[in-house]
Parts: sequence; structure tokens; C-alpha cells
Amino acid sequence: MSSSSLPSHARVVIVGGGVMGVGLAYHLAHEGWGGDTVLLEKAELTSGSTWHAAGQITHSTSSFSLGKCVDYNIGLYSGGLEQETGQPVTWHGCGSFRLAYTEDEMDWLRHTLSVGRSLGFNIELVSPDRVGALHPFYNLDGVLGALHTPDDGHVDPTNVTMAMAAGARAKGVRIIRRCRASNITKRGHEWVVETDQGTITCEHVVNAGGTYARQMGDWSGLQLPMTSMTHHYFVTDEVPEFRDLPTELPVIRDDKKVSGYIRMEQKKGLIGIYEKANPNAVWLDECPWEYENWLFEADYDRVMPWLENALDRMPIFADLGITRDVHGAISHPPDGNPLIGPAPGVENYWCCCGTQIGIGWGPGLTRELARWMVHGAADISMRDYDPRRFGEYATPEWQVIKAKEDYCLRHEIPFPHFNRLTGRPVKPSPLHDQLKKAGAVHEEVYGHERPRWFARNGVEQRDHYSFTRNVVHDMVAFECKAVRERVGLMDVTAFTKVIVEGPDAYALLDRLTANRMPQKDGSITLTHMLNRRGRIELETTIVRMAADRFYLVCAAFFEQRLLDHLHRHQGDADATITCLSSDWSALSLNGPLSRDVLSQCTDADLSNAGFRWLSAREITVAGHKIWAFRMSYAGELGWELHTPNAAAPAIYDALWQAGQPHGIANYGSFAMNALRMEKAFPGAGELTNEVTLPEANVMRFVKLDKDYLGAEATRTSAQSNLPWICTYLEIDPDGTHDGHGGEAVLMGDTVVGSTASVAYGHTVGKILAFAYLKPAAATPGIDLTVIIAGQPRPARVLVQAAYDPGSLLPRTDATQEAAE
Repeated sequence: MSSSSLPSHARVVIVGGGVMGVGLAYHLAHEGWGGDTVLLEKAELTSGSTWHAAGQITHSTSSFSLGKCVDYNIGLYSGGLEQETGQPVTWHGCGSFRLAYTEDEMDWLRHTLSVGRSLGFNIELVSPDRVGALHPFYNLDGVLGALHTPDDGHVDPTNVTMAMAAGARAKGVRIIRRCRASNITKRGHEWVVETDQGTITCEHVVNAGGTYARQMGDWSGLQLPMTSMTHHYFVTDEVPEFRDLPTELPVIRDDKKVSGYIRMEQKKGLIGIYEKANPNAVWLDECPWEYENWLFEADYDRVMPWLENALDRMPIFADLGITRDVHGAISHPPDGNPLIGPAPGVENYWCCCGTQIGIGWGPGLTRELARWMVHGAADISMRDYDPRRFGEYATPEWQVIKAKEDYCLRHEIPFPHFNRLTGRPVKPSPLHDQLKKAGAVHEEVYGHERPRWFARNGVEQRDHYSFTRNVVHDMVAFECKAVRERVGLMDVTAFTKVIVEGPDAYALLDRLTANRMPQKDGSITLTHMLNRRGRIELETTIVRMAADRFYLVCAAFFEQRLLDHLHRHQGDADATITCLSSDWSALSLNGPLSRDVLSQCTDADLSNAGFRWLSAREITVAGHKIWAFRMSYAGELGWELHTPNAAAPAIYDALWQAGQPHGIANYGSFAMNALRMEKAFPGAGELTNEVTLPEANVMRFVKLDKDYLGAEATRTSAQSNLPWICTYLEIDPDGTHDGHGGEAVLMGDTVVGSTASVAYGHTVGKILAFAYLKPAAATPGIDLTVIIAGQPRPARVLVQAAYDPGSLLPRTDATQEAAE
């Protein structure tokens, strides 16, 4: 059979021949699946968004996972790919600068510098004089500093894709051009891809359709949220000042003035703009199938304010003409991150799409997707890219609203905890309006609205952004103090809530969890679900309601991931899986006076004898039967109260009124995070798909003598020399910068790891962090240094929680309270 004819069957069929689809084919081949992979392209390779990409790539990212991808990509472009394939990629290693005009931008660059140091990048923060020395033509008026990443550059997108295609073919991948797919459907355990050249069945199908990806998802009944947004770049006439330059000028990224980038294009100038107003969405129904190498006419009016700024910043361009305008469509998911991984609710349908920066991110992300497909887990955290991070709430209309928001934010400062506000609320809890009136500033998690913090004492009820402490710090301190000394109440309705019931419910969960299952009705277990590599899929609490009925609670953004994991491994188990996340609410009542408050609202025995720690009971609160769990993520005496939505307002009101004599206070996720850090409770930032349970340092929740998915890999990891281990640190505070995660950790002058989560512990007066470190650095007594905001800070390894290390407070009995 010729390489251009369509086979009847393959292990993998990739639909789409841009940098993402070809990149995946290339990396699947390198993982050993080359001879089993077929790629279909309706036209010619790179005839979609890849064709009109400008091709820049930079180490200037504050995302730890994307940083790993970018570094790999630059290595590939700057020599590795051409050396392997013999195909030219036209790499321009000119370096780049990201400019800062404000102190907020400087703080962003300082944080990015620390992330870069943890990843071993060639990166430095420089003065305007240094920028001027390497780029004498740029107007630096008002510039305070810049991040210099000298290993950056740009590359020809078509050449890169063709080189990866050559590498894929050399390892057996079949690439079939001029073969348009028209349908993708499931038949048994296989996928059927219909094309204009016939039908091919496969075990795995990959949607790498670029601007077609959303409508391709519709074929299979999948809602894949993304919108095509148009972006301009312009090429000037030849620049006389460029003719005799001995080397190419660095790329300039000017987020504030230009909202884009400026670089050389041979001896011409290139200006790329992401306008911050009136963004343009196209193909809202579908992208026309007949389009190839499609461009739109330039809309100068839309981009003129930023184009004028660009000419002011590069005055040598001001009198030149525009020889080429490129105005093409690029996919934007609602949050700006690509869709890389399994599609929700189906098996072996993979997304490799929604990538707005395909050249900058593509090869690294497709390498991780290939590893995920072949081996069962990627080697970087994929939480931010997992397509299952969106639910049914991501309607087509909402997708457009959020894509426009994302486009306008492309060159804004990515402040910590930046809150994207358009298109909300979509899934408010029954208490949303009431809590908003009480001062709540909400955040969105998997569509749910969850309180972050509460405005008090005249503080404006809105998000306050900075990389340093601001007024929110004191608001969170108040909430932490209330929980630690009195009693606090939090709306935790956003939690994923799933019932697994039936004759085989216990057996199904037992073979998917690493800890011992709860053995008695009303017992509670914290456990982890793994993949076959022994990597962490998610952490969940399991409550045994009856011998054949279990209630699972986990983080909101793992809802679809949990459902998919259960269904995928259910087999013929006689069990029913029901998601209650949108139908049930939950409240968390915590603090030394929580028993006093709850006892005023129920006649249930709340003593240790009547309601032991880590147990669950059905009780009546304010006339409503609810499930109460005696557990506390804050590390205090406390209960979680789970109830149908209709009862939530009455229960909240009863607790609030009962708590008035005790100084009850609302609290939000910011305080919850600080409280859990004081208790050394790892969270989603630590428990990722890139680590095993021994590496995550959570073996106290693991039974090595039981069989479960990932057990053998867990035992192997436990007996091996670990590459890194999750370590609990205290860091000296400076009163201004507390860190945000991703910071470099040093032992002496050597980088030994990076932080995963960082928060100021208001109760203990220390910055607390989880960091993944080389084992030699994870030893108590060794002096470490954490780079926060560009400055070294002394740090120490802690062997126990900074607050209540014996976990005595959650077990407090009523008699103890009376004595105290």
C-alpha cells in the first residue's frame, strides 16, 4: 500500500496537519507508535493557522509547566530537529527582551526570573541601558527594566512542521494529504473516521483540527470550547538601518505600549499586535471547509492605537510602508490555555487543539500528550490543559464571551489569582447572592462561584491585584484568626460530589484507591486514585454511607476527571455512579467554637462519643436532614455539612444566627489555603499527574499490601531513589513579598527544586511552602534559599506541621471545651 492511500485500520488516527497534529505524530513515533499512526490533512500540511504564525518563542513565562515545554522547543528548533532530520528549520536565535514600565510589571518580571532560575534558563533582569546596548533603535522612554532571555528567537513555522513530518515519516508514520475527514463516531471500543477517500477505524482518534476542532467535536457529540479570534502582524518595507547590522536584533515584547511584539524579518520590520479592545471573533458557526491558507483583510482601525504606539517606539519604522499585512484566525479557549488530553466522557478521543501559540508551545505539549497516550501519564502537570477542566456550562455563547476576554488579556500582567469576570456567574451556589451582600469576592472554579475573601472595614469589594501584599492580606488574616480562635463558616458547594452505589461499589472503589477503604458505615478515608504509571490522578475523600453506598468528595476541577476514571475502569462492576455536584451544596464550619454553634441547630450528640473524628452521620439541622462529616481542611474542630441545594440557605442562616454570640465569621478560599498550609496539607498544586505517591510524600495514606491500579508502580517508586520529593518549608518573611509558586529553591549556589504552593501563615507568622526538591536537599537542618521577587530568602525544612503538629485540635471533645 502506498503512503498516500488510506489504510482500513490504525492504532492512532490524527486529524489535522498543522504544527500540533504533526508534532504529535512526531512524538508518538519517538514513543514507539510510529508504525501504528496515521495523520490525515484535508489540504496541505500547515495550510491553517500554522501557515500564518509569526513564529516567535520565549523563555519569558511564569508558568512552570509551559516553561518546560518552551525550553524543549527551543532546543528542538535551535539544532536538535535539523540534526535529526536533515531538514532546515530556519532558526533565528536572536534573543528577546520583555519590557516593564511600571513596578507591577517589574514584579512580574522578578517572579518570572525566579521561575526561570528554577528551570535552569539563561535569563536575567536588566536595566534600560542594557536593552539600548543590544537594541539601539527602540524608544526606551519610561522603561524601568527588562527581562533578557538571550536563547530565545523565532523560526519558520512551515519549515518546523515539515521537519517534524520528515522525522515522523522516518519512524513509520503515514501522512495522507488531501484527505478530508467528514465524521468521527464510536463503534464498540473503536473510533470510525469517515473521509472523502474512505473509512478508517482506530483505537485512538486525535482532534488536531485547529480552527476546525470545535465543529469536529460536534461530530462526536463533544463540546470542545474554543473560538477563532483574528490577530494581525505587519511587515514593513526594508529598513535602511538594518542593512549593515552584523547580528539580528533581539525580539522586543512590549506588553504595555504595543500590546505585542516587534522584531526583524530579514532586513524588514515585523510588528504583531493583540489589541486590547474590540477583539474580532470569526466563524462562530463553523470554519468553511474549503478554506486553505486563509487570511482576512487588515482592519487598521481596530489596531491603530497600538500600531501608532509601535511606530513611536520604533521611530525608524515611522516613514516606511507596509509591504505585507497578515490577519489570520487563531483558536482561543475560554481561559487561553490549549486543550491537550482526553475529551470528556469518552475513551481514547484525544484533544490536541485550541493552541493559540502553536510554535511557542506545540512540540513540548505534543510530546507530553504522546507520553500520556502511550504510557498513561504525561511528565508535566497537565491540569491547566486538560480538556475536562470545562463542563456543560461552557456553552457556545459563553465560549465567545470568554475568548474575547482572553484575547484582550493576552498582553496584560498575569497577576496572581487573576479573576476573569466576564460571562459570570454561570453556576452560582444557593448562597451566592447572600454572601455577595456580605462582602464576598467570588472566584470561578469549574463554573461554580466560590468566595475568595470577604471585604470588611471599608475595603472595596473587588479584586485587588499585585505581586506584593495589599489590603486583601489583612482581610485574610481576619478570617484565619476567626477560624483559629472562634468559628468560621465557608460555602464549599464547589466541591465535586459523587455517589457510587450498588453491589460492586466497594470492590470498584477498592481497586482504584491506594488507601484502605472505610470499613464501617459512617467512616471516612482520604485516598488517592492513580493511573497505571502510579502517578496521581486525583485525591478524594470517601465516605461510607452504607455497605453498598459511598460518597466521594474532591476538588471542583476534578469532577469530570473523577467521573471518567470511574467509568473507564468500571468494567462489568454492578455499580451506579451519580454526580451530585450541581444538586447539592456544602458548608464548612470550623473553629474551636464550632461545636457550640452546631449544637444550637441540631439535637444530635456532637461529643467524641456520639460523633467521633473522621466519621459521618445523618443529622437534622434547622429542620433539614443533612449529611455531616466531622473533618476539617483547616485543622480545627469542625464539620462539613452536605445538603440538597434547597436546604442550604436555611442551614446557613441557622448557623449564622447561632454563631453571633461566638463571633462567627465568613471565610473564603484564600484563608482556607493559608490554614491548610499551616497544617501541611498538600493540595492540587502538589498532587499532580507528574508524581508518584512516594514522591508526593503522602505514604501515610497508602497501603502497599493491597492491589489497586498503579500499585506495582507505587511499590517500585517506594523502593527506588526518588528524583524529587515534596518537602514542607518555612521561609523568612520580609513583610512585602510572600511568593506565588514556581520559585527556585537553592542549596548553596545550586538550584535543587522549586516551590509548588506558597502562602503566608497568619497564625504562625511565617511563609510556608511545599517544594519539590532533590532528596539531598529535603533533609531537616540544611539551610536553603528561596528566590522570591528576585531576592534570596532563608528557608528551612520542617518535619511537621507549623500549627498543631499532633492534630489534637480536630479531636477536641466536648468535655475538654467545657474545662477550657
